[in-house]
Amino acid sequence: MSVVQQTLDLVAQDGVVETETSFSGFEAIGYGLAAIGPGVGIGILVGKAIEGMARQPEMAGQIRTTMFLGIAFTEALALIGLVAGFIY
Repeated sequence: MSVVQQTLDLVAQDGVVETETSFSGFEAIGYGLAAIGPGVGIGILVGKAIEGMARQPEMAGQIRTTMFLGIAFTEALALIGLVAGFIY
């Protein structure tokens, strides 16, 4: 038997073998994969915001506000991935 898959064989009274399979550990893998997208998205978003502030310093306040709003929406994707891992 492998670590990921545990199989239990249950013998019924009439000689029929019932197999029950349970998987564990996929929640962590799922959340890790779900966090890749928001991580890349936040990296691109912050990099482009800094680039915009360097090009037009007078717009730094508005760019910063928009950047934080974008970070909040992108981070929501990671939280949805975390919740989905607990639900499924």
